[in-house]
Amino acid sequence: MNLATSATTTTPRHGLVPLNPSSSSAASSLRRSLRKISPLTPMASAPAPASAALSTAAPADNGAGAAKPAEKQPVQVAKRLEKFKTTIFTQMSMLAVKHGAINLGQGFPNFDGPDFVKEAAIKAINAGKNQYARGYGVPELNSAVAERFLKDSGLQVDPDKEVTVTSGCTEAIAATILGLINPGDEVILFAPFYDSYEATLSMAGADVKAITLRPPDFAVPLEELKAAVSKNTRAIMINTPHNPTGKMFTREELEFIADLCKENDVLLFADEVYDKLAFEADHISMASIPGMYERTVTMNSLGKTFSLTGWKIGWAIAPPHLTWGVRQAHSFLTFATSTPMQSAAAAALRAPESYFEELKRDYSAKKVLLVDGLKAAGFIVYPSSGTYFVMVDHTPFGFDNDVEFCEYLIREVGVVAIPPSVFYLNPEDGKNLVRFTFCKDDDTLRAAVDRMKAKLRKK
Repeated sequence: MNLATSATTTTPRHGLVPLNPSSSSAASSLRRSLRKISPLTPMASAPAPASAALSTAAPADNGAGAAKPAEKQPVQVAKRLEKFKTTIFTQMSMLAVKHGAINLGQGFPNFDGPDFVKEAAIKAINAGKNQYARGYGVPELNSAVAERFLKDSGLQVDPDKEVTVTSGCTEAIAATILGLINPGDEVILFAPFYDSYEATLSMAGADVKAITLRPPDFAVPLEELKAAVSKNTRAIMINTPHNPTGKMFTREELEFIADLCKENDVLLFADEVYDKLAFEADHISMASIPGMYERTVTMNSLGKTFSLTGWKIGWAIAPPHLTWGVRQAHSFLTFATSTPMQSAAAAALRAPESYFEELKRDYSAKKVLLVDGLKAAGFIVYPSSGTYFVMVDHTPFGFDNDVEFCEYLIREVGVVAIPPSVFYLNPEDGKNLVRFTFCKDDDTLRAAVDRMKAKLRKK
């Protein structure tokens, strides 16, 4: 397998990124900076609905034939989503196009997935597998997910009663939260967190608490976590390997979290989409910790492991009493997922172990290429044990916050990174950090490194 083959790429849309209110003036400055760089203001980013457009078209003035200019209508959004702005991925990618910058921001490969998986999709389409699939997944994919989970975690699950196929892991997250969380329930996240977590919890009416993971090792502050659990805590959500830090939760951390869940009757939602990109230790699935399967929903997807992020094939694994809630929400979100792509996903998950070993080797080499380049360019680089992301400290270059630095990096250096302050409840916690991705071909990584080494200067 060669991860460096080129392919045309598109820019996928991602979930909403939270820009959270903060009492500090510095946090307010971060939000102002973010709005300043956004090519999409609220007025410009959302077209008026057709009915609004019709209502603003005025009749001719006194029959003279001169139409009044259409009034600009304010955008409309439900209160539960008012705080969320245009995704940072969209903002940065638009600036990348405008300035011809190399995009090491968005976490999607610029090379294609394996031929044997694409050929399986074509075969399924030609075989007529093009109508609605069974709501919770075609049998061959549910079985393949169960087989893969047994190999990876040692847990045997019923493919028909405990596996639910979704439209990507983001839908698995949404179905889990909307199906199992009630308004007023408390859910604990680890910041920085994937942007869809907070937005979906907001849609569910949940109360969100965040435990901040801090550099250099982003370790879980165990006593702080213990103190955060209350009688209202319904679930703890983890992501390991962790986006955006690259951290892998240790067995000690997972067992501590498991004990808290069992002692306080708390559910555990585990996002494990990067489980095959664990470089320095074996991935541990939370469901495999003794006593945890009965209270855990494990979420995963095809896209990261097989470089097919546009297919949006995901799944949730849970015991029947939790699967019921997940499926109730899934039924009214998407109902079913692409039928031919599910057949191809089944073939992918049954790939020989050599595929996964080679994947890890190739990405390990890419990580070294980027990490060495970032160090040479002057960044403070933090360890990344998993995922295809690296977090760095940008402060050697003299900027006040991550948004200002990333704007400069795009406009003056020609490289895109992600300012991770938007992944925290308090943006101040992430203002010194920047996230880069290495899921790009080697030539792209080298070109980006060369630009940064040539143009960045410490202050």
